[in-house]
Amino acid sequence: MRPTLLKFTLLIAWGTGAVVAATRPMSELQPIATIRVGATADWVAISPDAVWVGSTGPDAVHRIDPKTNKRVATVKLPGEPCAGLTMGFGSLWVPLCSHTSTLARIDLHRNVLTAVLKTGPAGPEGGIAVSPDSVWLVVNKNGSLARIDPDTGTVRQTIQVPPGSYNPFYSDGQIWVTHVDGAEVTSVDAKSGALLGTAKTGPNPRFLTAGAGSVWTLNQGDGSLTRIDVRTRQTTQTIALGTPGHGGDISFGGGMIWTTVAKVPLSAVKVATNELRCQWTGPGGDSLGVGHDAIWLTDYHGGTLSRLSLERVLDLCRQLQ
Repeated sequence: MRPTLLKFTLLIAWGTGAVVAATRPMSELQPIATIRVGATADWVAISPDAVWVGSTGPDAVHRIDPKTNKRVATVKLPGEPCAGLTMGFGSLWVPLCSHTSTLARIDLHRNVLTAVLKTGPAGPEGGIAVSPDSVWLVVNKNGSLARIDPDTGTVRQTIQVPPGSYNPFYSDGQIWVTHVDGAEVTSVDAKSGALLGTAKTGPNPRFLTAGAGSVWTLNQGDGSLTRIDVRTRQTTQTIALGTPGHGGDISFGGGMIWTTVAKVPLSAVKVATNELRCQWTGPGGDSLGVGHDAIWLTDYHGGTLSRLSLERVLDLCRQLQ
């Protein structure tokens, strides 16, 4: 997610119960495969039969076959894929940053660009979400959350969330939008568009995921992780990771929340105990996804996507405790 190479001291972090995370070199996580996609590699989306990753140099998205770990298609784009990837309605949706922000639609069956919509993202490092009947995108810095009809590409509803909110995520019938310029997340009813409430997070929450009955936010301001109950919309825990800075990503799988930022490519938080269990430091990182029994991790500046065995990483994490 367009990381800034910040100089900071990596802190040894504690989760609840004062459990010290095992910090290890990234070199011990040997990938099953590494695929070069461009000058940079950013954003990962996973479907039942494919893994998609964005790039610059070229501005494109690439389809990886998880059975062979080979790139099987490249779809060039009229702008930089700058604010997430999501799938729905038979398509991959890709917000683009160029002279004018737009939204690309790619047919998942034919691997071709089928439309470029004039409705685009508010800026880089944003996000995009899909609910059962709509595509959701924040389109300006004033917090205008656009609800887009997937058939016509038109905006059929606009909901105002706090200015400085950019990243929507769909879970449990709600659109959750992080307030990057603040310290909270807003919940929107995905059927009506009504505002349901807010929950406090750590400073500058950006990327988010869902798992174990919760929504989780990666907070760029202090490098922490906030857990929010999806039913009550109440914050239940904020966990120190010691990974502040721009960029990054977050995903759920194998009973863990996985995060990545530049120089700390992988951290693992156990959802059963809210404990930071393991961290791997070194070059690489910035976006990831979990699927097909693997963690798919980009090296933004290296322009690569690597496949790590989920089972092996979990085993290593258990052995380090």
